[in-house]
Amino acid sequence: MSKRNFDAPGFSGPDGDWNHDFQTVGDARIHFVREGQGAPVFLLHGWPEFWWTWHRVIPGLSQDFDIVAPDLRGFGDSSKPGKGGNTPPTAEIHAADIIGLADALGIDRFAVVSHDVGAYVAQQIARSYPDRLTRLFFFNAPYPGIGRRWVDAGHVQEIWYQSFNQLAWAPELIGHNRETCRIYFENMIAHWSHANGAFDGQIDHWVDNFMKPGNLEGGFAWYAASHPARVALIRDGAPALPKIETPSRFFWGRHDPIIPSAWTDRLPDYFVDPVVEFAEDAGHFVQMEMPESTCRNIRAHFSGL
Repeated sequence: MSKRNFDAPGFSGPDGDWNHDFQTVGDARIHFVREGQGAPVFLLHGWPEFWWTWHRVIPGLSQDFDIVAPDLRGFGDSSKPGKGGNTPPTAEIHAADIIGLADALGIDRFAVVSHDVGAYVAQQIARSYPDRLTRLFFFNAPYPGIGRRWVDAGHVQEIWYQSFNQLAWAPELIGHNRETCRIYFENMIAHWSHANGAFDGQIDHWVDNFMKPGNLEGGFAWYAASHPARVALIRDGAPALPKIETPSRFFWGRHDPIIPSAWTDRLPDYFVDPVVEFAEDAGHFVQMEMPESTCRNIRAHFSGL
């Protein structure tokens, strides 16, 4: 593959000259962007995101790796769950989708970079399909060791959206028009970010994405599908689980109000010898707020693959 000029105008938006493709995986049609050559690396986004959240790091990482950036089931241009539609998107289903996508692409073993919802998926892959993974890299990762802290006094107000997104009328309210959609996501992203200007010129892409038919419902479906597991964690506290043995590195935004950096304290209870570093100038969206540092840290962890 010839070298790509990611500075060209065609790469300025999600619908541009990126290498877009689709694969049918089980009952879902998964959209993904694939760039570069080398050891395979999957980039798994969170909510409220889609593959475009990685656009600042794909050009750098694709110089060294075969980058696969899918839209998770329900997100972006992948198929949506719903009445008569495909399976609700639990972490187990998302993990099976990623394994199915890797199989369809002829990829045996691969590394995963993940954020937010994608971190749930990466951990599920590590527990259900450990032999398929080479290494794991996480940003601000929800993990079982957080336990009941989700609803601690002073924090429970930060997770209001996890309940709101399950309301039957939430998609209609947020998706009433572009302005209502913009208000919801622009304010949320601003609150969760720390680096000034990280999303300048980007919110229109988020609005375009979530105003596509089914995309609000598709993203919100994650919160309904994962609700029983979330309630069990809050009710019963952090569970005892075998440690994930895949070599894991964490680059955690120091100023994340949703998943605070102090919550890294129990990572050693759930991962074997995790390496933890902090992104001192970032909030929740480290890959958007500190892309150069992100690429350096990923390359360091994936060196030798």
